[in-house]
Amino acid sequence: DNGSDMRFQEVTQAPVVLELFTSQGCSSCPPADALLQRVRQRSNANVIALSYHVDYWNYIGWEDPFSSKEYTRRQTGYNRKFGNSNNYTPQMVVNGKEHFVGSDAAKLNGSIALYSAQIAENEIQISNIRKNDQYIDIEYAIEGPFSDKLMRAVLVIDQRTTQVSRGENRNRILTNSNIVVSETEMDLDGSRGSIRLKVPELIGEKDHLRVVILVENIQSDIVGATQSDLIK
Repeated sequence: DNGSDMRFQEVTQAPVVLELFTSQGCSSCPPADALLQRVRQRSNANVIALSYHVDYWNYIGWEDPFSSKEYTRRQTGYNRKFGNSNNYTPQMVVNGKEHFVGSDAAKLNGSIALYSAQIAENEIQISNIRKNDQYIDIEYAIEGPFSDKLMRAVLVIDQRTTQVSRGENRNRILTNSNIVVSETEMDLDGSRGSIRLKVPELIGEKDHLRVVILVENIQSDIVGATQSDLIK
């Protein structure tokens, strides 16, 4: 019956992956960090929030503890795709398909509504997550076409507070959320398999962790995603 089909579609909304490129060394980033967290808290589970801390603000005198040249490289790849000559912060990228200034709430809400209404090309189930001090192993099963696609596994710390003593945000206490701390990628060669994430040293006992699995096509569009809290 069509009524039940409609209900099912509403429940399984397409994932909306929000990748915020940010830095503790950038004075215009805290409002974008806060917006991403607000949106995540009030959204359905289909909204997946990721904060990538870039390293090019570190020269001002504050080294962002979450920053990585890998994350700067990811941002550079997106901006090449979008035809931008420069990286900027805060930059929000939605499903790898569009970007805008990360503190623009109206734009962000519009994008979430737009992509939530679409149908995901790939659906991902993750299971049997195993963690030790060094690695997290995740088993996955994918529905939908998987040739010429890449899988990305991401480890996220839910929230951390940092006292910043130098740089543009000196003497501020910053709360960062959805912080990417580890990432790995691999070519997809089947509908089932496992992927391994490294556990970085900066993870502490109290950190609440989340794993996110993304599927990307050749154009770096995100065509499937899922997330799971890591139960201690």
